Amino acid sequence: MDFTSQMLEWYEHNKRDLPWRRIRDPYLIWVSEIILQQTRIDQGLPYYQRFITAFPDIRSLATADEKDIMKIWQGLGYYSRAVNMHKASLIIMNDFNGQFPGSYEAIRGLPGIGDYTAAAIASIAFHLPFPVVDGNVIRFFSRHFGVKEPVNSAKAKQIIREIATGLIDHQHPGSFNQAIMEYGARTCIPGIPMCDSCCFEQSCFAYSHNSVGLLPVKNKKVRQRTRYFNYLVITSDNENAWIMRKRVAQDIWKGLYDFPLIETAKLLSLKSLKATRDWSLIEKMNPGPLIRCSGQFRHILTHQVIVARFFRISVSKVNVVPEGCIQVRDLTKIPVPRLIEKYLQNLV
Repeated sequence: MDFTSQMLEWYEHNKRDLPWRRIRDPYLIWVSEIILQQTRIDQGLPYYQRFITAFPDIRSLATADEKDIMKIWQGLGYYSRAVNMHKASLIIMNDFNGQFPGSYEAIRGLPGIGDYTAAAIASIAFHLPFPVVDGNVIRFFSRHFGVKEPVNSAKAKQIIREIATGLIDHQHPGSFNQAIMEYGARTCIPGIPMCDSCCFEQSCFAYSHNSVGLLPVKNKKVRQRTRYFNYLVITSDNENAWIMRKRVAQDIWKGLYDFPLIETAKLLSLKSLKATRDWSLIEKMNPGPLIRCSGQFRHILTHQVIVARFFRISVSKVNVVPEGCIQVRDLTKIPVPRLIEKYLQNLV
């Protein structure tokens, strides 16, 4: 039996255990694939359920306020994906009469949709023979076919895409794609794969060449940089108002809200922090004494480590709002980064 037939046979035997693989609506496929790109299934499914409950179709997503979308997305990270989904939904409503486009090229042209997501939607919803190449497929194929190029390189992805293009079943492209993704996620797993239960053991390059532990090859990780965030948590007791700002720069957490921020190259004492030019933004507010300085919050991102402290300051009344900031009275209604959420959860 050739690889493609064997892959489809495995899928037929196992698809009853894969309920999320029974989705055929292109909108729901799109939402699930975007959410699960960088999230484990057990973590991503609750977000998927909340998202489609709030926005069950393209029209509801397109007419939603971006702030509400970001609030539902809060905690998933990669917030630009939520923004791009909103943009894409508007394009679908305006340019495709509210119907999800049915060609690979049109799907690929939507904001935030790359080769992988376009192939998943095109093959599963519209039965078009475009192969998916995600992390699970890359790992599985690099071992099985002996791809020795670093898997985090464009060259390796191109090699694997060409292999998958030659193998994909044109009658059942969606089933084939879901099969290779799931096989990488369930059997050809990171670290020590389940070779003893692998039905491709005899044809696997890595297994036959005793190189399972050597493949896939990866380039060295990019070194993380450390950033120091000093947040000014300015509150008004009598109005129960918090001063917040929307992050608009091309940086992490764009579109979310956090507190006025002083970023420094290293940890500073309070005295040194007050000597910075940025501290002057609160001087016009006639602040009272510092209520509390938090301990350090360490927040790890893919290529960054954020070391944050929160300086809580009270003002008698908010008469002056710093430029770029707003007053917020209900923090539960605005989307905030996970770091801010953790601070608020620990706030006494």
